[in-house]
Amino acid sequence: MARRGPGTLLLVVGPSGAGKDTLLDIARARFGTDGRVLFARRIVTRPAGAGEAHGTLDADAFEALRVQGCFALAWRAHGLSYALGPEVGEKIAAGGVVVANGSRATLPEARERFARVRVVQVTAPVAVRAQRLAARGRERADDIAERLSRTPDVDVAPDLLIENVGSPAEGGASLCSFIAAELAALA
Repeated sequence: MARRGPGTLLLVVGPSGAGKDTLLDIARARFGTDGRVLFARRIVTRPAGAGEAHGTLDADAFEALRVQGCFALAWRAHGLSYALGPEVGEKIAAGGVVVANGSRATLPEARERFARVRVVQVTAPVAVRAQRLAARGRERADDIAERLSRTPDVDVAPDLLIENVGSPAEGGASLCSFIAAELAALA
């Protein structure tokens, strides 16, 4: 199968609580009206209103769509199923940049499916992540401890590493600069 291009799939990855959604919100505010950029809305087998704005499917409907090949990319993490919809492939085929909250575990599949994949890894110390996860109020303490213990391998070094310990504006500026550079590279 030919890899999709000429546009870019820009995956923002990192451990739970690193601040990916906060940085994505900042970038969305900066590029949300730029027609060359799509901020992918993930589809998740989690009830609506549980954190990020996401599309919701039950497990059976999700699996049926996955088997039919309806998703640009799909993965499992934290006991849930996640996917990026077909609009992702369409934007990339049109030469745009798709920015998505992704998973480190799905990078090999993303690189097989898309010709131009860029990875932004967001990190933060465990103590900072623990505090952020607790503040979300979505999980029990033992679930948070389990999330903090995971360290999936990343198959290659990220294109950008953001140590997200300063202000959200600092990390957001780094992500925005990276997106702007990617747009310039595609022009």
